Amino acid sequence: MSSGPPRNVMKSTWRTADKKTWGIAEWTFTILGISPTNMNQDVPVFKTTDKLPYIPDSAGHIWILTHAAWPMILQQLYCWYYGRNPATPLVFALYALAYTINGILELRVLKRMGHKYGFFDGEHHKRDQVPDTATFQVWQSLLTTSNMRPLFTLFFSYKSSQQPIHANWLAMIVEAALYGVVLDFYFYWYHRVMHENDGLWRYHRTHHLTKHPNALLTLFAGHEQEFFDIFGIPMLTYLTLRLIGLPMGFYEWWVCHQYVVWSELYGHCGVRVWSTAPTLAAPFLRIWDAEIRTEDHDLHHRKGWKDSFNYGKQTMLWDKAFGTYHTEVYEQRRELIDWSRPVHLILE
Repeated sequence: MSSGPPRNVMKSTWRTADKKTWGIAEWTFTILGISPTNMNQDVPVFKTTDKLPYIPDSAGHIWILTHAAWPMILQQLYCWYYGRNPATPLVFALYALAYTINGILELRVLKRMGHKYGFFDGEHHKRDQVPDTATFQVWQSLLTTSNMRPLFTLFFSYKSSQQPIHANWLAMIVEAALYGVVLDFYFYWYHRVMHENDGLWRYHRTHHLTKHPNALLTLFAGHEQEFFDIFGIPMLTYLTLRLIGLPMGFYEWWVCHQYVVWSELYGHCGVRVWSTAPTLAAPFLRIWDAEIRTEDHDLHHRKGWKDSFNYGKQTMLWDKAFGTYHTEVYEQRRELIDWSRPVHLILE
């Protein structure tokens, strides 16, 4: 059993290096402003016992649904004007672009929040940056995700005869509530097995080289893991919901993806704010106190290695059900919430 990651593997000096040595990844991160922090801007440091602001439940839903809606609105305006849907390649281009833009906007929001509210464990360790050895890998993974998820969503569920206004809105509510819970069941076991099986651990080990992750390192992983994260687990979830009789149309699945990608990026950011993953299943999860907090996954990286805990990424339901929940919480304790300081994401 390995005791931990090798030292200095997360060394990141590329931002101070001669820009002549930069490639497309370094320029992309810089031009788009999606590195986890700005070099010339301080990050506040707080003690473990200091109070922290909170994100109201409604704030996450408003941000996600607003950003999920704009490509559907553009498509519907096209339909009303021309009396038909755009050609399928144009639909793909629209939603791939929307996926990319929404991801960039979230990364930029999380960076601003980090500079405003600090990070978990900030008094002991700075947030990891994108390592020198993995800039291109991270850039490639983000590009692949923003194209492949819309592509297979289009392939399996898009009907050119259906306009956004014809989406099954009632089913969408049920699907959005169930999607993260079902997806997390498959992710939980796939994630846990990668930790517990020596042969599979080598595919997941790369992702755990960061002990203090940032949102840009969400897909810092080997290609085998990347395939299951991007395609395998969402497809199993889609097929399961179809099997139980839900329609899972293109527009409903698109909204489900937007909930998931928000939680994937936010879950790795480490921003020192009280928050749980936005989900319509929250009333159900609260019965078992099974909502996932940002610090839950942060501790999975910080305190775990091959032997770990908190394997879920959308909820803590399956960790609690199967006995792998880390009960100790350091900073996201309810008694530390400053209820006079709400964080409204749409204004950040």
